[in-house]
Amino acid sequence: MPLDISNSNSIPRYIAIEGPIGVGKTSLAKRLAESFNYEILLEKSGENPFLDRFYHDPRQMALATQLFFLFQRAQQLQELRQDDMFQPVRVADFLIEKDRLFASQNLDQDEFLLYEKVYEHLTIDAPQPDLVIYLQAPVDVLLERIQGRGIAAEQLIEPRYLENLIDAYTNFFHYYDSSTLLVVNSSEIDLVNSDEDYEQLLDYILTTRKGSRNYFNPRPSLI
Repeated sequence: MPLDISNSNSIPRYIAIEGPIGVGKTSLAKRLAESFNYEILLEKSGENPFLDRFYHDPRQMALATQLFFLFQRAQQLQELRQDDMFQPVRVADFLIEKDRLFASQNLDQDEFLLYEKVYEHLTIDAPQPDLVIYLQAPVDVLLERIQGRGIAAEQLIEPRYLENLIDAYTNFFHYYDSSTLLVVNSSEIDLVNSDEDYEQLLDYILTTRKGSRNYFNPRPSLI
């Protein structure tokens, strides 16, 4: 059921959720959108025709996969700007900056230089979220969740790839100061199936101070 937030000026009007593959970004975005009665903006990874082939042959398909995602994400944000859609409230399961983060992991040096040139021309003046929620979890938890959601191509993801991705996210958010940041240790909680875990997080979001860096390390519920 949506929350009654009509009288609150402290509620973030644009929330973005980030974190490595399998950490639960989209699931949390959907729950928050329902709770706040917000519009939802989701990545469309299923529309990338190169993604399955990337998991089978990362070296050969990395550049095509990454450029498709870059064009797609830039188009999503541009369409929102054209429709003046950044005034209403919303939840997104990505930051545009994550595209460059993945590119730095997946591309070789020459490919990344080419990607950077395209990125510089495409990067739009994307509005900054009021709140960024960074979901963390260790490799073994991510692998378990990836296996559990049963996407065939994702079963090819190797632990080393996830380790590198986690390191890249850690480094990125260590220096991140563009929005209020909430770092969530999600390794021992279930924000999808546990109402208690989710409501703990929701309560914390409602008390997060604007412009601050916050850490949420909840105790897991017994479900």
